[in-house]
Amino acid sequence: MRRLVIRPGAIGDFILSLPAIGCLKTDTLEVWASSPVLPLVRFADRVRSIASTGLDLLGVTGPPPRLIEELGAFDSIVSWYGANRTEFRDAIGRLRPPVTFLAALPPADSTMHAADFYLEQVRALSPCESDGIPRIPCPSSPENFAVIHPFSGSPKKNWPLVRFQELAAKLERRMPVRWCAGPDDPPLENAVRIDDLYELACWLAKARLYIGNDSGITHLAAAVGTPVLALFGPTNPDVWAPRGPHVRVARWRPPSR
Repeated sequence: MRRLVIRPGAIGDFILSLPAIGCLKTDTLEVWASSPVLPLVRFADRVRSIASTGLDLLGVTGPPPRLIEELGAFDSIVSWYGANRTEFRDAIGRLRPPVTFLAALPPADSTMHAADFYLEQVRALSPCESDGIPRIPCPSSPENFAVIHPFSGSPKKNWPLVRFQELAAKLERRMPVRWCAGPDDPPLENAVRIDDLYELACWLAKARLYIGNDSGITHLAAAVGTPVLALFGPTNPDVWAPRGPHVRVARWRPPSR
């Protein structure tokens, strides 16, 4: 069977769906996702960025004939993309094979962890055994340093930078501390910035400890098996905490207004 999986979303959401995508593995698996996360899909036979396929034109303009031909070559299509876009679903719903649409996010009132939510979605299509822990294999040798990533995709999820700096000063009595920042993060002096997420993952795998907010990079550190301290403020760790064999979560209270 030749299967296509379409999975949009930010880094953390994508990483939490990796166990579910792994359950959809067939003789030939192709994954379409956002460009930054493509290097993290190590088990697919082919990966493509959603932007490069023309998929976003479906339901907006006439479907590109080449795209319709490409989609028709699959025996199964599972999409977390476009589930809430009526015009997109109408356009793609006429395709053969039929597309299975899945909700890209758990319901707002859900108490189920997101990784388990995604697994439950796909088990009806492809039963498999999975513990729901995302794993990104990286060849690396542990080194004696800690990593701190003090940012996230939303400022309201960020523990104050000064608190990270205070923590780093204490931690440096025991081991070197290296600061980490993503390509879209604010300036941070001496921060390590690695644009390729797989290269970043393998660097994080060398760390003795990682500390960060509820962010995609925190999920990345957990997925490579690095001991992680994840700091959660307004978001619910029961649903969105990173998963891994050495993950601990600490809650902090956002300042009242």
